Amino acid sequence: MIELVGFDGDDTLWHSEGYYQHAGVEFQRIVGAYVDLGDAQVRSRMLAAQRRNLALFGYGAKSMTLTMIETAIELTDGKIPARDLHRIVALGKSVLEHPVELLPGVREAVAEVATRHRVVLITKGDLHHQERKVERSGLGDLFHRIEIVSEKNERSYAKVLAEFDIAAGAFVMVGNSLRSDIEPVIALGGWGVHVPYHVTWEHELEHGVDAAHPRVLTANDAADIPDAVARCADAGSETRPG
Repeated sequence: MIELVGFDGDDTLWHSEGYYQHAGVEFQRIVGAYVDLGDAQVRSRMLAAQRRNLALFGYGAKSMTLTMIETAIELTDGKIPARDLHRIVALGKSVLEHPVELLPGVREAVAEVATRHRVVLITKGDLHHQERKVERSGLGDLFHRIEIVSEKNERSYAKVLAEFDIAAGAFVMVGNSLRSDIEPVIALGGWGVHVPYHVTWEHELEHGVDAAHPRVLTANDAADIPDAVARCADAGSETRPG
């Protein structure tokens, strides 16, 4: 029996990555005034800087802004003027202040799942930014609990399961990232419902999830989520001993 269903926030319930992508494009335009973007390989160097800084800054717009500033200084050998560094700061603020736009049908999907199971929102990133997004989403009332974590790994999910006092096999995680939402959960013995989003941050594309894994289902949009969760419950019942 499925006892708990977790939902990711960014790009599962509301749009997010597109705002980061737009900021990245504008960042390249700023830096492009000082370096040859083709030779400097800005995107690959910025991604490398983001990965390097994750342990220090974590995830989110503030981390991205600090990394863009650092990368701009490095790429231009410190020649980029303060006015353009200020423009980069403004890009970060624009991501922090973007409106929360729900994906079609997500409220109905979460509400339907909540009629059968306890539901929890599990999202990662900057605490203040994520709290504001949850508030602006208008979805907070649907969840039994809201968990904002610094990283989505086996330890984070195991902590949630322990606090709810349930086994991993009774848990389903719904999300767009195979790396963060699905892989750690199935490694613990839980279930995953993958909801693909049209654009994904490069860091999240690296994963070890087998497309044919028996505990991973795909929901092409929000309307398919309740049925996918129900199929997890049915499959779980069939595999129970006795």
